[in-house]
Amino acid sequence: MNTALSLFPEREPTEHALDRFAVAALLKLRRLPLLRRRADARLLAAVTQALPAQAALDDTALRRAAREACRVAYARRDPVTGARALALLSEAVFRALGLRPHRPQLLACWRLIEGMLVELDTGEGKTLTAGLGASFAALAGVPAHVVTVNDYLAERDAETMAPLFAQLGLSVGVVHGGVAQDQRAPQYMQDICYCTNKDLVFDYLRDRVNARGSASRAQLAVRQLHGEGAGEPLRLRGLHFAIVDEADSVLVDEARTPLILSAKREGQAEAAPYAALLALAQDELKADLHYAVLPGRVELLPEGRAWLAVLAEEHSEDDEVWRTPWMLEHFALQALRALLLYRRDQHYVVHEGKVVIVDEFSGRMLPDRSWEQGLQQLVEVKEGCAPSGGNVTLARITYQSFFSRYLRLSGISGTIRETADEMAAVLGIGCLRIEPNTPSRRLGRAPRVFADEAGKIAALVTEVQDCRACGRPVLVGTRSVRGSLVVSEALARAGIGHRVLNALQNADEAALVAAAGQPGAVTVATNMAGRGTDIRLSPEAYTQGGLHVILTEWHESSRVDRQLYGRCARQGDPGSVRAMVALDDELLRRYGNAWLMRLAGSLAGRRWPVWAIDALRRHMQSTAERENALQRRQTLAQDRRRRRQLAFTGAPE
Repeated sequence: MNTALSLFPEREPTEHALDRFAVAALLKLRRLPLLRRRADARLLAAVTQALPAQAALDDTALRRAAREACRVAYARRDPVTGARALALLSEAVFRALGLRPHRPQLLACWRLIEGMLVELDTGEGKTLTAGLGASFAALAGVPAHVVTVNDYLAERDAETMAPLFAQLGLSVGVVHGGVAQDQRAPQYMQDICYCTNKDLVFDYLRDRVNARGSASRAQLAVRQLHGEGAGEPLRLRGLHFAIVDEADSVLVDEARTPLILSAKREGQAEAAPYAALLALAQDELKADLHYAVLPGRVELLPEGRAWLAVLAEEHSEDDEVWRTPWMLEHFALQALRALLLYRRDQHYVVHEGKVVIVDEFSGRMLPDRSWEQGLQQLVEVKEGCAPSGGNVTLARITYQSFFSRYLRLSGISGTIRETADEMAAVLGIGCLRIEPNTPSRRLGRAPRVFADEAGKIAALVTEVQDCRACGRPVLVGTRSVRGSLVVSEALARAGIGHRVLNALQNADEAALVAAAGQPGAVTVATNMAGRGTDIRLSPEAYTQGGLHVILTEWHESSRVDRQLYGRCARQGDPGSVRAMVALDDELLRRYGNAWLMRLAGSLAGRRWPVWAIDALRRHMQSTAERENALQRRQTLAQDRRRRRQLAFTGAPE
């Protein structure tokens, strides 16, 4: 694409499967350890050699030299010039923040500038690393986006790195859910913009809709001059360079569902039709006869379709939904999903009389999201809430499609190496692991499996009491709001003081996280505490063995488990982890096949060997990850088909 004339400077997606295969193969070669280690050693040696000379520069000279070195190194991806640029940035960090970036941070920064995904262990300073990478790009004259997974991290990281940006003469903006729409364009115009993934994508879609097919800003200005435009200024100035923090969460976990920009219809829907559909699904459709419940989905069986066709004939004088067989099938299936798959305090919460979706990966409420095609209204009626008006879809895109449009994309996470092949095939981007600066002191206690939730909770309470008696802080991680409430109630009954962090109780998140490392502190949290949070130990807690993390349910991906474990034993601190799961946990019931669960039942009441627990976990998570990967491929393929079809119409997305 001609970025000089384009309304949205961005990369055209690679459509041909053979091209994507060739790129993936080349990127796999770059991951060979022997080739990487030699190049890494040469780069770090050059940085070390260049460091002493930068201390003699005054602030103005340092800034000028950094701009020139970063400009050349970014354009050419030249490691020789890049080493001097890294040395200059290291000196700027020391002057602004009083610390020196360690070798893994400098190496990770360079890999980000090259346009790669970097795995840097939790606690190794990803906030500073991303700040260095954004500074590097901005000094080169490239608008940089640092993409985070929630509002709290966007604001915190921008504030933390502000002294460095000021030292380098760079401006910084922040965009998150709390920033008004009319204030976003000035924030994106700064040299560096910290933003959340969902706000960034929806702002991009709004720009595309407002542009209505214009190819350049000049064309848009002419349209607006003639009264054809909406008059709303564009927010973004293109997709130049991005660092995606917690990249596996954004580019993999959240890639199964497309992001849909919609406009709400005025007024509210009538509750009666949705109540009738729920009654149909609950009273007249029978499991295993009319429908089958499969992992993560519901399917109508031939008997179910035949029965719905009979009902459509009987209601030929009624509403269109009831007299049209395919519409009745669709809404009956949506009603089954609302009843059987979507659960309160797990997939959504009822907040101030409204159904609010909860992000299962971050544990946070998404008040600006809604399900489509009647599912939102069916869940609202199920919970006794007034059904909202329907939505009109304006534009849609997946995270993987969106981020593949950046002229240069990079990302960082503590758990990303498992996704290397998928990222190479889909995004054409390589993935490298960088060894930590300080070896981990994390102790893994033997996992435990219990027959049911009651046994698990009782053992968990005992373990928390033992840790508190030793003066150790404890973090209990749960998969859902419901899980956090169950654990909280059990701790309260045992007289154990604790604090809860979930989608319903997150107002004082920063203060809660800050206090979680105090002696005897007990924190119960959903995945909100699994990413981006740094629990600092008090000296007393450090001497007693550090933070103890208890995982109460395995997640669909081992990466999410590792993110929770990464809350302890950071940067050489002591700490320990243990998984405590039950055979009636949702994911075990969903993905554990019949023979495996029978074997598990035969071991109930006895202490499981570690190898058996590990085999159970691997089976469950590998099955879940295969299904999720298939869903991502199907969603991306559908997105590509829609883009090809819309290319003939001039529609934005």
